[in-house]
Amino acid sequence: MTTSEKYILRILFKNKIHEANGQKFEDLFSSILDYYEPNFQQIKAWGNIGDRKNDGYVKNKGIYYQVFAPEDIQKSYPDVIKKITTDFNGLTSQWNNIQEFYFVVNDKYKGVHADSEILLENIKNNNTLKECKFLTSKDLENMLFSLEDDQIFTIAGHIPDPANLKSLDYDILNEIIEHIKNIPLENKKENITVPNWTNKINFNGLGISESTKLLNGYFEQASLEKYLKNNSTFTSSELQNRVNSIYIELSKKLDNSIDIFWELVSRLSPRNSADYQSSAIVIMAKYFETCDIFEEPQK
Repeated sequence: MTTSEKYILRILFKNKIHEANGQKFEDLFSSILDYYEPNFQQIKAWGNIGDRKNDGYVKNKGIYYQVFAPEDIQKSYPDVIKKITTDFNGLTSQWNNIQEFYFVVNDKYKGVHADSEILLENIKNNNTLKECKFLTSKDLENMLFSLEDDQIFTIAGHIPDPANLKSLDYDILNEIIEHIKNIPLENKKENITVPNWTNKINFNGLGISESTKLLNGYFEQASLEKYLKNNSTFTSSELQNRVNSIYIELSKKLDNSIDIFWELVSRLSPRNSADYQSSAIVIMAKYFETCDIFEEPQK
């Protein structure tokens, strides 16, 4: 499967995630687990006895899943807390050999509240479980793309030849820049440690203008890191590879680091405007720090 095909399948899957509430999401989750874990058994609610707080399990491993798919996870935080407690207590009263408990929630790539993660950690410790945590949309996507190609197509859907989709912009980089660009500025209260990039800036021959812009981009890292955290490993690895490959290409053609810097801004920006370029520099700041772009000073 090519990167372009994988990206299009990811779009199809994300659309399914955003449209899936209630039973529709539970069925999507089960379709992935049926392939991912061959011994998985879905439990359907039956009459007035329901599902006994168990939406699916792997009996021989003692792994249990409970699924929750609200329309808006951020507005449903109190319901998540309540449901975790109620469902786990109900599970332990009716099922045996509980080794791992997963609360599967359709966060629609928005993430979950820290308090609910703490609650699951407390349940794990209080019940001596091997594992107790959330499975969110990004986790299901990671599971999906670990499957065989034909299984992925069965779940996400079949796609036309990417070569024929000339009007479709299927690019991780553009997707992330659009996301960063549309986040409003905030009065951030947290303390941010300013990176000491002086040696690297000087070693690469960058100027005050480039240094200042990278530093400003660094201060906006929270929005980028949150997006990558709530999305699949494919998203972060593809972004890193794309930025690094463009830098390597430019460094072979251009001798001046300042020229490389501004050409990199241009290549990463979908449009030649300040808001897109500023968003591109946020991404550049991340990979400047990790040395995926520009050279580390020799020690």
